[in-house]
Amino acid sequence: MKLAPDPGVQSLSERDCWALLSEATLGRLAVTTDDGVDIFPVNYLVNNRSVLFRSAPGSKLLQLTEHPTVAFEVDDTRHRRALWSVVVKGVAQRLGFDSDIEQSGILALQSLNPTEKSNYIRIIPQTITGRRFEVPRRTSKRQGDR
Repeated sequence: MKLAPDPGVQSLSERDCWALLSEATLGRLAVTTDDGVDIFPVNYLVNNRSVLFRSAPGSKLLQLTEHPTVAFEVDDTRHRRALWSVVVKGVAQRLGFDSDIEQSGILALQSLNPTEKSNYIRIIPQTITGRRFEVPRRTSKRQGDR
């Protein structure tokens, strides 16, 4: 059964998705685990049509090593309403060579968490999709309206 398109939702072009990803700084990384799926907030940057972030040793890095297929989501919400959402699906790859790390630009990324993060990860996209949401204006009830 095919659903009719929602008139309040607009699909974004790949170009628009990359532009929006480039403007934001915090996203959510979804990884597969032996117990299902887990989600981690990460700050990131975009360079050469890939998403890059830093990670400390731990469960996130372990899961990426065992299950490198990931989803990465970024959105913009204002006043508790979603305005747009972009999802990148791809493969996470640890950068292992100094030249790759330097060329990626990841060294300029300041972590939001002060923990030492010496592992550099690139998400190589397989797909990128995005949607923009029309947010209806809130109507205020006037006294006497019911």
